[in-house]
Amino acid sequence: MQAGKPILYSYFRSSCSWRVRIALALKSIDYEMIPINLIKDGGQQLAIIEYLEETRPTPRLLPQDPKKRALVRMISDLIASGIQPLQNLSVLNQVGQENQLTWAQKVITSGFNALEQILRSTAGKYCVGDEVSMADLCLVPQVANAERFKVDFTPYPTISHINKTLLALEAFQVSHPCRQPDTPPELRA
Repeated sequence: MQAGKPILYSYFRSSCSWRVRIALALKSIDYEMIPINLIKDGGQQLAIIEYLEETRPTPRLLPQDPKKRALVRMISDLIASGIQPLQNLSVLNQVGQENQLTWAQKVITSGFNALEQILRSTAGKYCVGDEVSMADLCLVPQVANAERFKVDFTPYPTISHINKTLLALEAFQVSHPCRQPDTPPELRA
């Protein structure tokens, strides 16, 4: 039985939605997007990406090699569960308007300090070697969030280099928040 076209409920600026849009673009999966204003980012993006990997295995987003696959999952989890939720709108609203920038910079910097150390030992062209993986899908939206919160990237040359390399790829360009149907005109590319 043929499954229907996947539906992605998305918000242009949601890093969780962005990660899934990248996976869909890399795998050339035609999908329907329904823009909704997500007040709270979903936490299902890694499960969705793994589902896409299992049902549409090419190109691979999880390496065949078990050690590399574990590294990809570790990096993905660090970003999607360890950094991103702490600078999410629901958390920022709790720290108060006057403390939001400082809080976001603190939690992102803390996470990036750990991530930079990991990537120095795992990176090739991308986060883990020379093939785009789920870790890369997590990295790019988090770097965009860090830029939005004016994080200093001087201490993170590996993160910066990988991000720049990934942003040159078509799948990362077409999935970018500035190119989504629900992007406000003033934020479009």
